[in-house]
Amino acid sequence: MPGQLKVAIGQYSDKGRKAINQDFHGSHIPKEPQLHFKGIAVALADGISSSDVSHIASEAAVTGFLEDYYCTSEAWSVRKSAQRVLQAANSWLHAQTRQSPYRYDKDRGYVCTLSAMVIKSTTAHIFHVGDSRIYRLRGHALEQLTHDHRYWVSQDESYLGRALGINPQIEIDYRALQVEAGDAFLFATDGVYEYAGPGFVVDAFKTHANDPDAAAKAIVEEAYRQGSPDNLTALVVRVEDLPGQDADALYRQLTELPFPPPLDARMVFDGYKIVREIHASSRSHVYLAVDNETGASVILKTPSIDLRGDPAYLERFLTEEWIARRINSAYVLKPCVRTRQRNSLYLATEFVDGKTLTQWMIDNPKPDMESVRGIVEQIAKGLRAFHRLEMLHQDLRPDNIMVDTTGTVRIIDFGSTKVAGLMEIATPIQRNELLGTAQYTAPEYFLGESGTTRSDIFSLGVITYQLLSGKLPYGTEVSRARTRAAQKKLSYRSVLDDDREIPAWIDDVLRKAVHPNPYRRYEELSEFIYDLRHPNRAFLNKTRPPLIERHPVAFWKSVALILAITVVALLFKLTCCSS
Repeated sequence: MPGQLKVAIGQYSDKGRKAINQDFHGSHIPKEPQLHFKGIAVALADGISSSDVSHIASEAAVTGFLEDYYCTSEAWSVRKSAQRVLQAANSWLHAQTRQSPYRYDKDRGYVCTLSAMVIKSTTAHIFHVGDSRIYRLRGHALEQLTHDHRYWVSQDESYLGRALGINPQIEIDYRALQVEAGDAFLFATDGVYEYAGPGFVVDAFKTHANDPDAAAKAIVEEAYRQGSPDNLTALVVRVEDLPGQDADALYRQLTELPFPPPLDARMVFDGYKIVREIHASSRSHVYLAVDNETGASVILKTPSIDLRGDPAYLERFLTEEWIARRINSAYVLKPCVRTRQRNSLYLATEFVDGKTLTQWMIDNPKPDMESVRGIVEQIAKGLRAFHRLEMLHQDLRPDNIMVDTTGTVRIIDFGSTKVAGLMEIATPIQRNELLGTAQYTAPEYFLGESGTTRSDIFSLGVITYQLLSGKLPYGTEVSRARTRAAQKKLSYRSVLDDDREIPAWIDDVLRKAVHPNPYRRYEELSEFIYDLRHPNRAFLNKTRPPLIERHPVAFWKSVALILAITVVALLFKLTCCSS
């Protein structure tokens, strides 16, 4: 089995020569599965000496970070999770100052510095504001990883440019770096690092290699001996082991449950009675079944027989249910609640009584504008549920969208979904970014770039275009354009048609949604949906595109015909004159 992340933490804090200790520190090593999905968190805060309530700010900042970070979604990246928590802590501290007698004197309010680190998988994520510091010791080299936000007015006078609680908004320094087994990190307040020299710190780590508490205490005592007048806090983190990278062990973990046998109608399988096969492809087999316990119709999805030896495929297959259980939206397919132990590798989801959007378009070749808006708005609501959890669907297409008998839309397939929080976990599996269907895949994927929410907006724009026209905005040219130069030559085909009642400004909305350059598309789904119902002022004064833009071939044929007629007329005139 792959190994686990393991660290040793040592800490020591003393008020030193001051009356009270305004520093606060802490760490949290969770159990599985949080250790795998969220990592280990460490934090150190330093209060400001001019404030009598700064120690309260320090304690609130550290305890709030260590508690609230683990309450954020497992799907979120470490950066998003930590920054959301720290921004909330900053807002609370600032509000406390505003409601206190010190509202007009920030130097006496609820203010502190904060340095925090989350070690997840094989990466250390560092968050910093203020003038406490984080160092890394690798070998015999001590490297400062944070930048002090203290600004010096003169040799004897300085002030904190940034700290928690000073302003309503906070800018937090962030960096991520790969860690190795044996790396050690030192968190220190200014009362320590200004008096305990780098040479002593390195020696302390070496002398107390197996006792991080003793190393932290030795560093603090050295700073005190050297005359530090401030509070003294040192926190030591040593990385002892990292998650293993054994591909064979990971494959055994993925296939802990056996593969299901071939399923046929009327067959009883794991508490379900198979009704019929609904869909079969190179990626999966989908069956309609009845739960024998509840009598409810369900959908069973089993792995492709041809891909059962592919760890990357199996990882994506198992991730589908993980994703579905974390999304709560009426427009996204729901997994079945587990009421009994599962004995094979398969997925069980709700049954949607309806048809795919592909079939719906065949049955409704010329839908009215309002029907199209209704469908697209529902897809967008489902897609927004993905984006809120830092997930990209990456394979939005009509075959992956169901329309039930009530007209409600559901997104049904998550096999290509990219989850920011999971992408941070190191794996020996080679992940393929380009997993979607070519006709609906955003152009940037064909350049080898990572997708963004704008990539999903492109796919939704293509679907909207297809609903209105039955065609694709660039035909099949997008997948062939694999350089920036080629993508700049892609020619958008107007959705306007003399046989369809489509407002002219809708064409501009779609043109923007499916622009080859992601930075020229809509930034948010809400903007696209709003513009589908409300004419954008930028589009209102635009006339219908000229013929050369709408139908370039027809334009040049017309030009050629006019020139031919002109030539014939001139020849006829010359013939008449010569005779």
